Amino acid sequence: MLFKDHFIKGQFPRVSPVIAPAIVAAGNTRLKLIILISKHSWYTNLRKAAPIQKKPIKNQENNPMEKQYVVEDIRLSESWRLFKILGEFVEGVEKLHDLGPAVSIFGSARITEDNPYYKAAVDLAGRLADNGFGVITGGGGGIMEAANRGAAGKNGRSVGLNIVLPHEQEPNPYADIKIEFDYFFVRKVMFVKYASAYVIMPGGFGTLDELFEAVTLIQTDRIKPLPVILFGTGYWSGLMEWIRQQLLENKMISPEDLDIIHMTDDPDEIVSIVKRAVGM
Repeated sequence: MLFKDHFIKGQFPRVSPVIAPAIVAAGNTRLKLIILISKHSWYTNLRKAAPIQKKPIKNQENNPMEKQYVVEDIRLSESWRLFKILGEFVEGVEKLHDLGPAVSIFGSARITEDNPYYKAAVDLAGRLADNGFGVITGGGGGIMEAANRGAAGKNGRSVGLNIVLPHEQEPNPYADIKIEFDYFFVRKVMFVKYASAYVIMPGGFGTLDELFEAVTLIQTDRIKPLPVILFGTGYWSGLMEWIRQQLLENKMISPEDLDIIHMTDDPDEIVSIVKRAVGM
């Protein structure tokens, strides 16, 4: 029986202190988490609670797309889902804690290999690797693949934080550290926590999401300031002009907020900005 099934049935036993060291030595992240959980008094009380009753999602059998809404699915077995989320955090921290200085690179998964931005991402990631920076991407295709490819081609650290999606996202073969996530918000923490800078290549809604989340976290002092760099003036200048004309002129942001964002077409300038940010 899977650990998950034991937990749902209320039969999840404590881990014996005799075998605990062996489990830790084996390096199994989920088992380590079980040991940690089993030591807390609140867990003992939770085990005594009535088993969680799983309820089918309405029309799930006839509508497979219902199964993709991961956050909604938390209602099926809340306790185990919360431990699964915690498990994703633990796995991410364990695999990335000694990564060293790195740059998160974002961009569209839909860009093909013959696109100039694909080639630019390969080149930029290679330059960053040459200067001692690891490269972190979303682990998929397009710009993500290009960045991982560029770092791997220079024997740099190449990280792919893949997300399970119903379409588009397949892991690329160029990441030497691969982590798969079910939850976007856990994955986003890993992008921010281990990045010395953000480079935003051309992309769609997902790319914009990463851009504005980083800017918001910096603006509100929730994370240490880091460079957020837009690559491709032809692509991003319209957005920046809208920010100035609408957000700034209507006093929705402060003038100094614009200093968070850099925009350039020069990969050498990006490397220089990143090196300054980490004191190199």
